[in-house]
Amino acid sequence: MKSITPCVGLVLGLLSFDSTAADIAAKIQLQQVQRVGALEHDAQGTPLWRYAFQPAVRPTVVLSPANGTWNWRGQKTLQLQVQNAMPWAVTVQVDIEGAARQHLHTVVGLPAGPAQRLVIPLHASSSRAFGMQVGPPMPFQDHGRTVFVATKVEGEMDLAQVHAIRLSIPQPQAVQQLLLGTVETAEDDSQVQDAYRDIVDRWGQFTREQWPEKIDSDAALRSAHAQEDRTLQAQSAARSGLDTYGGWQNVPLTRTGWFHTQQANGRWWLVTPEGHAFFSLGVNAVIFSDTRTYVQGREYMFVDLPPDQPPWSAFYGVSDSRDAERGASAGIGANYGRWFDFYGANLYRTDGAGWLAAWRKRTLDRLQAWGFNTIGNWSDAALGRAHRVAYTLSIDVDGAFGNVSSGYDYWGRMPDPFDPRFAQAVERSVAKATASPRNDPWLLGYFVDNELAWAGQGPQGRWGLAIGTLHGEARSAAKQAFIAMLKKQYAAPSKLAVAWGITLDDWSALDAVNFPAPAPNEAHPAIAQDYSTWLRSYADRYFSLVAAALHRHDPHHLFLGGRFVVRTPEAVASCARYCDVLSFNVYADLPQHGVDLDAMHKLGKPVLITEFHFGSGDRGPFGTGVVSAENEAQRGEAYARFVQAAARDPAIVGTHWFDYVDQPVTGRILDGENSHIGLVGVTDIPFAGFVDAVRKTNLGVKP
Repeated sequence: MKSITPCVGLVLGLLSFDSTAADIAAKIQLQQVQRVGALEHDAQGTPLWRYAFQPAVRPTVVLSPANGTWNWRGQKTLQLQVQNAMPWAVTVQVDIEGAARQHLHTVVGLPAGPAQRLVIPLHASSSRAFGMQVGPPMPFQDHGRTVFVATKVEGEMDLAQVHAIRLSIPQPQAVQQLLLGTVETAEDDSQVQDAYRDIVDRWGQFTREQWPEKIDSDAALRSAHAQEDRTLQAQSAARSGLDTYGGWQNVPLTRTGWFHTQQANGRWWLVTPEGHAFFSLGVNAVIFSDTRTYVQGREYMFVDLPPDQPPWSAFYGVSDSRDAERGASAGIGANYGRWFDFYGANLYRTDGAGWLAAWRKRTLDRLQAWGFNTIGNWSDAALGRAHRVAYTLSIDVDGAFGNVSSGYDYWGRMPDPFDPRFAQAVERSVAKATASPRNDPWLLGYFVDNELAWAGQGPQGRWGLAIGTLHGEARSAAKQAFIAMLKKQYAAPSKLAVAWGITLDDWSALDAVNFPAPAPNEAHPAIAQDYSTWLRSYADRYFSLVAAALHRHDPHHLFLGGRFVVRTPEAVASCARYCDVLSFNVYADLPQHGVDLDAMHKLGKPVLITEFHFGSGDRGPFGTGVVSAENEAQRGEAYARFVQAAARDPAIVGTHWFDYVDQPVTGRILDGENSHIGLVGVTDIPFAGFVDAVRKTNLGVKP
């Protein structure tokens, strides 16, 4: 291990490594930073100097070689002894600079408290490489020492040519004080893995923290469920004023025998088969098998992992989540092999061999007691067939057909609806999905696909699908359809060239792979006009094919749209034409901040919010979801604000929470998501305070 000792100079001084090498002396420079006070020591006796970072754009402590560069070849980590001297967390940026603008960069939030060892991997690294989207909270205790591992490092470096280390605080509004001690490089990176070691107990809970619902024995698990059963019995009294399906009897509308939509009394409604207004309060992923996490290759993360033998072997399996075309999988390690389902195992611990039937009954009892009236997407089909709560179904169009990149591609590339094989796949998928439920009045309707990449990223993202179409190969059906549209409009390539401000001598030039499609600009308004026309044509082709197949195979139930996240005005308008309901997954504090509801009112179709959530970091899983709250109590407050705002809007006909169960601490097998966003935890114990707030909000929704 090599180390740099603290500087004794006020502004600029020399440091030296604990090494006999002559070329690794270093100097320190303070930029909008002052060293204050006398030399101090931490609990282990490590010397520390106190530095005051002044209010400025980026006050910085710079360590650099006295001569030439540092050669850190073979070193795995940079380790700094540091202490946050403030009574609040302080954001610190660490940049390691190399030759030719190479650098490594990390940002850490140092909590208040005693001195700790800050460990920074000397290569690009993140928790994704360990199989999870968010790493464990820092710091942690390692053999009596406080260690803070930077779980996300970006950039690249030639470690043989290190020019400087920069420690900065971005834009402090007041003086912030840090204590800095030894700076070392190490050939050993075991502390990085130690940050992830033994983080999950036998019940799937995070080991290093406590919270009210955490259990420490099978007996405690069974006791918690027994207590909840008594609570559910007390809450199970039927609500008055509701029809069989949960519709409000005091708002009579058209009766058809099926769920449908209707505009009346100045707003849109969902309508129950018995003809009453219905506001859909739903939950997604109400299922017992969505909590699997890979254990192969990272067994060191789990304490007392059950053996792969009966009865626990029922909760083991093998999968492969690798997908080069799915952005959600990028950089995720531990993404194939053996997995374990802690949630299912805990259900077995609670109810024994009959755990599945017990879970289904308890779950339906909960949903009704908590004021939910709809089972959302990706849920256990048997819950809907129980005919206690309305339900939705999802249809994924699967098949071997062409696709197009919009530049987003988070869940994969866009299906090519101009490929004849796509229409065939739609027909097969819809026929199969509708065969059983088509005559079930409890079915609210169908979603088709999910979060398709209708747009790209960045300021020109709206045009991503149009540009991506022209980037495709000549054999692309979508590309040939786009070219045909342009030929019909412009007749001659020279006219298109003038309109777009490009060089185009022959139509065949458009066939080139990665054709340099121009970005829309003010000088050539025809580009945006043509792209917009194409986007609408693309969406019309997709939605019309799906809608026609649904109406053929199931004329009774609603087409609930495609659950937009990224979208274009053209795609939304097309959906409004062909779908019964516009569905949006909205991750914002309020619906109005995630969807342009004024535009939705003009389209004349009802809106269903099919995903939203608020997470926090105080119940085990490391992630706080797409939209976070400060703590568990604020999750409930955020839920109430969101649902109440939705219910007040005349276009919105429901909200569906994502999701039912917390995600695994070590990441779900699909993409490593590991957030605390559930109504219940991995032990199937509800988060009481949050659920109480949810129940109060749901029961308070009135027509």
